Amino acid sequence: MVDKLHRLDLLSFTASPSVYYNMGVNGNIRARRSMMEHFQRLLGHMMRARFPFIHVLSWEEGRALETIKFVAENSELIKTKRQVFTWSLLHADGKYDRCTDSPAKDLLSFLSHIEQSTVPSVFVIMDIHYFFTDNSVVHELVRGLKMIQPYVKRAKEPINIIFLSATAVFPRELEKEVSVIDFPLPSRNEIEQVLDSMIEANEQMAGIQIDLDADDKERLVQAALGLTLGEAENAYALAMVKDGRLSKDDVDIVLEEKRQIIKRSNLLEYIGAGIQLDEVGGLDQLKSWLGKRNGSWSEQAVQYGLTAPKGVLLTGVPGCGKSLVAKAVSSLWKLPLLRLDVGKLFGMWIGTSEANIRSAIQTAEAIAPCVLWIDEIEKGFRGVNSSGDSGAASRVFGTFLTWMQEKTKMVFVIATANDISNLPPEMMRKGRFDEIFFVDLPNREERKQIVRLHLHKRLKRQVEPSIVQEIVEQTEGFSGAELEQVIVSGFFEAFAERRVVVLDDILLAIRSTVPLSVTQAERIQQLRSWAEMRAIPATSKENLVQITRPGSFR
Repeated sequence: MVDKLHRLDLLSFTASPSVYYNMGVNGNIRARRSMMEHFQRLLGHMMRARFPFIHVLSWEEGRALETIKFVAENSELIKTKRQVFTWSLLHADGKYDRCTDSPAKDLLSFLSHIEQSTVPSVFVIMDIHYFFTDNSVVHELVRGLKMIQPYVKRAKEPINIIFLSATAVFPRELEKEVSVIDFPLPSRNEIEQVLDSMIEANEQMAGIQIDLDADDKERLVQAALGLTLGEAENAYALAMVKDGRLSKDDVDIVLEEKRQIIKRSNLLEYIGAGIQLDEVGGLDQLKSWLGKRNGSWSEQAVQYGLTAPKGVLLTGVPGCGKSLVAKAVSSLWKLPLLRLDVGKLFGMWIGTSEANIRSAIQTAEAIAPCVLWIDEIEKGFRGVNSSGDSGAASRVFGTFLTWMQEKTKMVFVIATANDISNLPPEMMRKGRFDEIFFVDLPNREERKQIVRLHLHKRLKRQVEPSIVQEIVEQTEGFSGAELEQVIVSGFFEAFAERRVVVLDDILLAIRSTVPLSVTQAERIQQLRSWAEMRAIPATSKENLVQITRPGSFR
């Protein structure tokens, strides 16, 4: 099955794909307040246009259902008011022949009941995903939905069928019939109302102390943006019972709830801070660029008229520190680091792939400000726009690019790529990334830094400069990863004989290593030729290692 559900950005009455993202994942408070207005207006348009099947994606079933009822009863949003009826696995509105022993038969009976409707109505069907799982599809239900579709569009009185669930999973036969829209996360005002109600309910209780001024309260509200109302309430409740008080120190507890969101998602991985930028050898120009942008998402930066950076694309020779930089930036900027595995985005069911990229984006923005690391991005988007692409990859890629172009929350994207030729050209366009950096083989000074770092890491002391210099002289053309490996191999040599490490152990490992710069010299030269006019060197140009012929350096 393929991922071809109608999307909001495909609807004729929307201005552009940006409308979709501004609704679904925009981060500033003013946009978040208007997201619900956008949703209500769009849903009203779709209902008036008699879209046969509308799928509202939301984890907050109750809140979404209340909004649907509000739209259905609002004459300003929809000319003809409609009654709202619901169906779920355990409950259904309306009088019809219920079939309690078979949910599928019961839903089919409910669809027949819809055809008997004589008043303007909205039928909200929950739990639809139950019938379309990885292992089975209820084909009678597919046929029932296809049969009722013409009636919904042509009924004398307006009728709408809305599916409501957290996932959009439909078989191929229904892919052209279902239009999917995301229900927006709670606004700042809604989060504040939850906090106020909990403060009011608990401040009179014995043992619960409320120690918040206006600024502290605002920080707690801001920290909860991106959570559902239930998640925000849980976080505030945990803060209160943990030490019997609610104070500004409890912001970390709310942020921990956001980290739990990541753990519950199989799309993103939370990477703990474990490396400092000064532990990455060389790359002076890249480090300088990153250092100048530290804190650029703060209020102080706004006063300078600055906007938060979008991200960087790091390409170049494998094993030269691209992934290390991604890990180190989060430590430098003191921001959480999330890793996105693009391969996990793609699923076999309709709606899965695009729902996954939206979910990953929403999760990242819920954690913002943060760093989002996409390692070897070319592997995830390889084949986009090719003849072998079924369409899912292109739509996921398009969703990602549009978000990169228009995102407003501070999610700094670091994408790494070893083979830039496999990336679609749209990825390189200005406005996606702030800069494209080329990471080359380490020069003499950078090798010295790298060798010192790895020896100090293992010996816990400084090494004689002459030893470092000898290793540097013997490793011209080695990548950072290869330098680490020969040092590790030398230590294993000594460990096998249970003696101290000597220089000859490492020199032996060096002589036994054929570096990538020799085995792939032509490929490295091609990468350099590509980057010469298209990327900024991560290392100062005058210090780069130059390959003149395979196996030869100057």
